[in-house]
Amino acid sequence: MSTGDLLNIQPTELKFPFELRKQSSCSMRLTNKTEHYVAFKVKTTNPKKYCVRPNTGVVLPGATCDVTVTMQAQKEAPLDMQCKDKFLVQSVVLPDGTSTKDLAPEAFNKDEGKVAEEFKLRVVYIPANPPSPVPEESEEGSPTHEIGNQSALLASAVAQSLEESKAYSLISKLTDEKASALQQSQKLRQELDMLKREISRKRSGGVSILFVVLIGILGVLIGYLLKRA
Repeated sequence: MSTGDLLNIQPTELKFPFELRKQSSCSMRLTNKTEHYVAFKVKTTNPKKYCVRPNTGVVLPGATCDVTVTMQAQKEAPLDMQCKDKFLVQSVVLPDGTSTKDLAPEAFNKDEGKVAEEFKLRVVYIPANPPSPVPEESEEGSPTHEIGNQSALLASAVAQSLEESKAYSLISKLTDEKASALQQSQKLRQELDMLKREISRKRSGGVSILFVVLIGILGVLIGYLLKRA
């Protein structure tokens, strides 16, 4: 708060939340410390950049007046977020009963005999969305630990997938071998039936030793294949 004899100005610097391409506003409060009518006028070194409402007025004894300052949207951020803009608040004692519409431009001239003051305020930019502090994490909750857990889970999943693929391949191979053995068994059964029919036709002439041997061999092969299946 300022220590002027006429007005207390709060705050003593204008802080604007800065965000590209967005307007930003802040306010200041003027309090009349005297028992007289006090007029004020707000000026800036960059009038095209700021809008002040109200920029002039009269504050009654012991009363306050809130002034809103709006900064136009900016296309570029200043270097190091430093601003050289300044504001000047002029105040002067007026005759009792003076209203804002009675104020003339020359009312704030520094004439002899006038009780007048001036107060300068600087502009400060503050980030509109300041980064939040990152809380410290324990070793178990650290990002490195999380990545390690994910890698281990991924490796386990890959190994399980490989084992399942090998098992499926083995089952498929055994299935194919069983089907092949069944086909061979069926073929041998057909040949055995043919031999039996041949033997049946030659019963009148007796059974040759060669047919008996062949039948025995076919029987052994069929039994072996059936065991494998």
